[in-house]
Amino acid sequence: MANILYLVHRLPYPPNKGDKVRSYNLLKHLLKQHRVFLGTFIDDPEDAVHIPVLQGMCANLHVARIDPRLAKIRSLNGLLAGEPLTLRYYRDAGLMNWVDDICRFQKIDAAVVFSSAMAQYIEDKQRMPVLIDFVDVDSAKWTQYAPKHRWPLSWIYRREGRLLLSYERLMASKAARSFLVTAAEVELFGKLAPECSVRVEAMCNGVDADYFAPAADRPSPFAADEETVVFTGAMDYWPNIDAVTWFVGEMLPALLQRRPKLRFYIVGRSPTPEVQALAGDHVVVTGTVPDVRPYLQHAGVVVAPLRIARGIQNKILEAMAMERPVIAARECASPVDATPGSELLTADSADEFVSAIDAQLTDPASAAAIGRAARARVIARYSWEAHMSRIDPYIGQGGDASR
Repeated sequence: MANILYLVHRLPYPPNKGDKVRSYNLLKHLLKQHRVFLGTFIDDPEDAVHIPVLQGMCANLHVARIDPRLAKIRSLNGLLAGEPLTLRYYRDAGLMNWVDDICRFQKIDAAVVFSSAMAQYIEDKQRMPVLIDFVDVDSAKWTQYAPKHRWPLSWIYRREGRLLLSYERLMASKAARSFLVTAAEVELFGKLAPECSVRVEAMCNGVDADYFAPAADRPSPFAADEETVVFTGAMDYWPNIDAVTWFVGEMLPALLQRRPKLRFYIVGRSPTPEVQALAGDHVVVTGTVPDVRPYLQHAGVVVAPLRIARGIQNKILEAMAMERPVIAARECASPVDATPGSELLTADSADEFVSAIDAQLTDPASAAAIGRAARARVIARYSWEAHMSRIDPYIGQGGDASR
């Protein structure tokens, strides 16, 4: 049993959004064999009620509070300091002191860092092996954002992409091992940071197929006479906002011409004013729901029209596990190990999405067959335990799996 310092940029419980699903399952895996000292942030006051759960799981826990609005303002100091704004956003003196004390008074065998933003807390800790789960190449995400926004945001996003990549390269070169969510992300990082390529590998996402499973007695949240298209995700995340805005503006009008009873459900926490403004007769913005599974299980179709997406989207795996036909943007779907057309449907343009959605709603038997095949694929390929165990060889061996 090792003592693990685990640093996560967002409270890894409850596992109700993409990054928290992965960070929680990594925590669960580490706890099976090790004592974990967890340092993290809480950015949603509603999550505070869950802190006792993590206190009961971990040997020690430090939770730093963060106000997203104030943190954004504070992060702008990075413009003057020549730093990535991401690092300033997640910089907290209390958490830094806690990390120093844990490393001073506990025998920490390894540090596991979740996301590049948290690596700043162990930059000067040279005596312990550091394992970084970058998840995605975050710098590439900011670079992708740039051309989709006007100046000055476009300039800020390009700057963030450039400076964050430099930081990712620095920390990956220091880490004993780094992980990314897909082989494609590993390949991308290898091109951007060739000096780090031999020290980086893929550690895929998974899904809890026992939890995300259809149940005959689970009631539907929908009206009996409506046809439903569902999107799930955190609705303060810009790629999700862009996806639903695109759907409502470019796809929904054409769908309603064919299917007047269709209704689009946007299911997820923290909808921004821009998302809330989409609500209407044929668009429902739910906000936080106690359980996303009824919306997935009883959806006619689940869509993921993300025009910007990095890595594997948990929303896709969860909907597949619930035996529903999923139609995703081709770039968003490509990291998923599933057979296109029979286990996962893809589309690029708005017209392709409209045609695919209409076809599945017209033929429920085909939709059900795709859903069954999708769940079978998830069960066969996407076990959390199998994927998270890739970190095991690097713990307690000085970071060298060959020793």
